[in-house]
Amino acid sequence: MNRTAKPPGGTLLVAPRRDLCLDFANTVSYRGGDPQESLHDFGELVRWCAANALLTADGCERALRWSDQHPEQAAAVFADAIAIREASYRIFFAIAARRVAEPRAVAVVNRALAAAPARRLLVRGNKGFGWQIDRDGFSAPALLAPVLWSAGDLMVSPDTIRLRHCSNQLCLWLFLDDSKNGSRRWCSMQACGNRAKAHRHYLRTRTA
Repeated sequence: MNRTAKPPGGTLLVAPRRDLCLDFANTVSYRGGDPQESLHDFGELVRWCAANALLTADGCERALRWSDQHPEQAAAVFADAIAIREASYRIFFAIAARRVAEPRAVAVVNRALAAAPARRLLVRGNKGFGWQIDRDGFSAPALLAPVLWSAGDLMVSPDTIRLRHCSNQLCLWLFLDDSKNGSRRWCSMQACGNRAKAHRHYLRTRTA
């Protein structure tokens, strides 16, 4: 099945944040309990890409028009994207837990990286330099190219030593611990951290 539609011309993309791949992996919440999915279809995937600078506004519109014209192909691309996300999550969770990543998960990410547009040229844009790429359609690797670059760059960088998963065993979001002493435990102190503090306070007052 042809899962791509070729948009005209190249695309200028800013360099991805080093934790962009973790943001994509975290589009499922509460993996350790009742998982809450943020991306339910191709349209939501495209809008996430646009919100995170993976697609221009024009690219987003063209992708959505393509999905309206090719719903079955769009559904297949979406399934591919979710497979990439889940493989990435398993790899990064293994790294955070100081375990060996599953070879099958690594193979999924490697195939996607091989199929993703290459970062061939640096081009100056309105806000500085970016990567000029040629997207060969709306395949999952093409849409998620900056996510895949971010994942590959992070996996081979010293920053993996700072990779953590949330200590809330119902949450398990991934993050990079940039604290000075490497002691961060929560994805967010305002969310899981405060809940843990409230629970400890409850236990203390109950036994007082």
